[in-house]
Amino acid sequence: MSRHARAALKLSCEKSGLALNTLPKDDKGVPLPVDGVYWSLSHKTAIAGGVASPQPVGLDLETVRPVSRALLSKVADEAEWRLAGDKNERAFFRFWTAKEAVLKAVGKGMAGLSRCKILNIFDEARMTLTYENTRWPVAHIWFNGHVAALASGQSDVAWTIRGYRHGRTEKITT
Repeated sequence: MSRHARAALKLSCEKSGLALNTLPKDDKGVPLPVDGVYWSLSHKTAIAGGVASPQPVGLDLETVRPVSRALLSKVADEAEWRLAGDKNERAFFRFWTAKEAVLKAVGKGMAGLSRCKILNIFDEARMTLTYENTRWPVAHIWFNGHVAALASGQSDVAWTIRGYRHGRTEKITT
């Protein structure tokens, strides 16, 4: 687990007035809530993020890059692609991060991907997904060739994304 992701989680806790003294996981690596505080981390080569909430929450980060046509077909069915209007890398990473954030929030791995469906796309920053008949609002942030997705049933969740390069850390958003 990245120290940058843990630092981002700490900022999220501070902003939300929550406390996490330990970050336990189950035997499958799924984060376990601590005293009613749910948490999620994500990190890539140059970015890390963390979020804490009194309700289940999931966070995913990705670097937007070229992907194969086969991978485009795996992340969404044709009805979901019609919602996006175009099958491209930007839509792929939006779908991928949204679905992974929801699967993190429900404590499932990528094996649940086919049961996670996009219902509505409202704009570049908001969409709704469903997993096993539960609706999940997802928020997106786009920055510096990356996308972050937050799945939470609560609208006022403070999440933190941090960029880091060459020993410097930059807070991107909370």
